[in-house]
Amino acid sequence: MSKLWKVICKVTDIPVLGSRVVNRADQPSVAIFRNSEDKVFALLDRCPHKGGPLSQGIVFGERVACPLHNWSIGLDSGCAAAPDEGCTQKFSVKVEDGEVYLDVAELSATVSEAAAA
Repeated sequence: MSKLWKVICKVTDIPVLGSRVVNRADQPSVAIFRNSEDKVFALLDRCPHKGGPLSQGIVFGERVACPLHNWSIGLDSGCAAAPDEGCTQKFSVKVEDGEVYLDVAELSATVSEAAAA
């Protein structure tokens, strides 16, 4: 089954080493990150530790530091770096002609209880 993609923004709309938040009705927001190499990643905007807003964290390399307790979260996996443990939901991202797309099915799916905990 092929994916159905939704245009979210332009790559240039996301600050370098920063993020942009995609709000969803009745669900936690999605944070779209851009690193110094213009790679784009999307994660649920909740740290797996205490639910901190990852969109407010500092991006370095392919990781983001949670603003609450400085957990290092992999942008490609959503998982915390050891010794910390836990993962947040990641979302499929496609970039074409400078536009950032997210998977419609993933955007509309409810967060699993495991991801929300």
